[in-house]
Amino acid sequence: MKSKYENMKIIYNRSKIGWYWAPLFVSCWFLLFYLVVIPSFHRMPQLKTLEDERQQPGQFIGERAENTLLRLSKIGPKVVGSAANEQVAVQFLLSEIGDIIDDARTDLYDIEKDVQVASGNYLLWSMVNVYQSIQNVVVKLSPKNATSEAALLINSHFDSVPGSSGAGDAGMMCVIMLEVLRVITKYETPLTYSVVFLFNGAEENPLQGSHAFITQHPWAQNIKAVINLDSAGSGGREILFQSGPDHPWLMKYYGKNIVHPFASTIGEELFQNGFVPSETDYRVFRDYGHIPGLDMAQTLNGYVYHTKYDRFNLIPRRTYQLTGENILALVKALANAEELENPSKYAEGHMIFFDMMGWFFVYYPETTGIIINITVCVLVCVTIVLYIWMMSSSTGMFRRRIWAKFGILAALQLAGVALGIGLVISIALFLDAVNLPMSWFSQNWMLFGLYFCPMIFGMGIVPAIYFSRTKEHGLPLGYGIQLLMHSHCLILTIITAIMVSYSIRSAFVIMLCIGFYTLSVLINLVTKAHKTNFLWLIPHCICQVLPFMFYTYCCYAFYVVFVPMQGRECNTNPEILMGFFTALMVLLFAPFLVPLFCLFRKSKTIISMFGICTILFIIFAATPIAFPYAEKTAPQRFFAVHTARTFHNGDAASTVSHKDSGYFVLPVDRRPHTVDDILFENTNFTKSEPIDCDSELMCGFPIYSSRWLNAVDNSYFVPGPEPNREYIPTLTILEKSSKSATNIKFDLEISGPDHTSIFILPLNDSKLVDWSFIRDPLDTNVKPPYYVYWSYALDPKPLQFSLEFEHEDPNWSGGTFKIALMGHRIHDDMYITEDFREFLATFPPWAHVSSWLGSYNSWQL
Repeated sequence: MKSKYENMKIIYNRSKIGWYWAPLFVSCWFLLFYLVVIPSFHRMPQLKTLEDERQQPGQFIGERAENTLLRLSKIGPKVVGSAANEQVAVQFLLSEIGDIIDDARTDLYDIEKDVQVASGNYLLWSMVNVYQSIQNVVVKLSPKNATSEAALLINSHFDSVPGSSGAGDAGMMCVIMLEVLRVITKYETPLTYSVVFLFNGAEENPLQGSHAFITQHPWAQNIKAVINLDSAGSGGREILFQSGPDHPWLMKYYGKNIVHPFASTIGEELFQNGFVPSETDYRVFRDYGHIPGLDMAQTLNGYVYHTKYDRFNLIPRRTYQLTGENILALVKALANAEELENPSKYAEGHMIFFDMMGWFFVYYPETTGIIINITVCVLVCVTIVLYIWMMSSSTGMFRRRIWAKFGILAALQLAGVALGIGLVISIALFLDAVNLPMSWFSQNWMLFGLYFCPMIFGMGIVPAIYFSRTKEHGLPLGYGIQLLMHSHCLILTIITAIMVSYSIRSAFVIMLCIGFYTLSVLINLVTKAHKTNFLWLIPHCICQVLPFMFYTYCCYAFYVVFVPMQGRECNTNPEILMGFFTALMVLLFAPFLVPLFCLFRKSKTIISMFGICTILFIIFAATPIAFPYAEKTAPQRFFAVHTARTFHNGDAASTVSHKDSGYFVLPVDRRPHTVDDILFENTNFTKSEPIDCDSELMCGFPIYSSRWLNAVDNSYFVPGPEPNREYIPTLTILEKSSKSATNIKFDLEISGPDHTSIFILPLNDSKLVDWSFIRDPLDTNVKPPYYVYWSYALDPKPLQFSLEFEHEDPNWSGGTFKIALMGHRIHDDMYITEDFREFLATFPPWAHVSSWLGSYNSWQL
């Protein structure tokens, strides 16, 4: 007669599935991802043609928008100050708007158009953004006999970065706006309030056109809400990543009327907490217009964003229809929303929102979310207690002993999670330390081996070892695995409660995970399937299908948006971001699947395969197999400026201490040295010795944008022949005066190219106490040097401004301040010399180089 221990051992041995079923188990989840999740992410409606319009009048016609974008993109790069932007593009828009007005129902609407020319300045980040004679094209659509002056604003921009036609960013959104305007005005579309269409001519400059409109245009005072349209890629589904703030009614209209939803509270909180290295006009409307709105952008194929590859032919045709239908429905809804009359009455609270793989949209108030989250957390705790109670009854074990087992398994689960996260972070730090980051940049499959596999290995190997070495634990294996998953559920429940206490709306993500798992546990308790060896797996796996699809959908969307972004971010280790997010996703979609490997024979071997896979992928990262960049599809970004530099020193502005010329090169991602061998081995080019950054502003580099400040440490100067000097800015002292022994005032004038960076650094304990620009940097104690970015479009009038300094000691010995001017000719390739073209041709095909002429001049006054 066999002992109780031998009977339990037999149960244990029989409670295992053949190891050969494990690959099938894994394959089922992979197939679910590739056959359902990815197609759902990319699903878009059929493009409607001009022929469809005859049969379905009043619909958005994607083909017409596509044809309009083709003609707009043929203009080429549209940089502020260029003839393409200020003349050709403006006339193109006016012509298109004129044709729309000619076909409009003028008996129903009043349609006004205006070309705004504006100048101003404001503080953006730590930079004073000065604009002069920039242009916006504005259209106001008002219903006849309107009883309200309230208006809805639709905004996008037609200007582009240097060298890019801006087809995706954001020419496409402009043609979407044109078609929406055409559909509304041609057919009987009821409107309660006016709609203003702002075709912004200076967004890339940055964010100047929106500031000019919202602070200066006479129509701006009646704007009550905004739909901001932008792009960080080339087509695809537009994501709503910001709403409000504090205006939940906007999300209600989005949820009720959007045709193809793509939005998430996760994206909003990531953007608002600085994880996205960019800004949109939405910020200007919010901060300077104090109006709520919806911020939407297309993000597909972000590799071509702000490059010459942002072309018309790369945009998926169905994108026009998808975005067009969404924007048309939103405009119709919001232009008739009663809340638009006085939005401040409804300015209270936040919304939690997300789309389920584009199938449907879920949204509810934050207070409702708190109630749901707490309810689910309580339900989890009750369910676990009930499970252990029933388990004690069915096994005859003391409950305190089961609780002890539960505590041990919870500790093991924490150890497994810690091991997985530790492996992920270690790999991320290692790859960055050995200069091998971003191997997944063009080869996204590398993320699986580098970060998914070690996380799964860490979470799985610890319990697998425990279950294989403690066969006498007194519980059937199924019970042990269920207790292990209960412990993970409890850990996630505690995290959810903490997130709720800190008002983190993204807590809903974890709530869904524990909610569906608890549902499967309750089903098993009701059916008593939890007592069986394997039947409990059926409801368990079924209840994991939706969470698995949702989390892998979120994960895929994250990679589509954030992987290309790492090609323009150099300050932070991108491996940490990718690794940490991947680990987080594994903790959500896999914690109730990985423990199931312990049900298979040779479970340790099966789980160890993920560890072996990790090692292989780390090796791949050091080989050409995982080279990050690819020509056209995933290029590495560089800026190159053919520069003439002149450094003046001493009290006399004419005293030249150093003068040279060459090519300033600015890599912008985490692998700044990939082209060094190509540029400097077996060529005539060499890196010059760096200038002392303590003695020269910005290390003597011709800074073009505030974003360049973050990449200065990786930049270098290559000596070369002098460029055309006609565009170099000049500095003139108009007057130098003093109203007291401790104050001195300089009246200055700068003339030069249409894009100039100005840096001002007080010297010898002097303090800048006043100037002609906005006072915010002085009042908020922005750390010197002070950065002023000046650009003009139509009027090249020199910039005149004053600087007033204060010194505690009446003795003004030495210089008062240092000033550096960096002029940039960022359009008109005709000025590029043959020497510069030869230098640019040295870069490999997989490098994208944005290039133009620049200068650096500094004085000590």
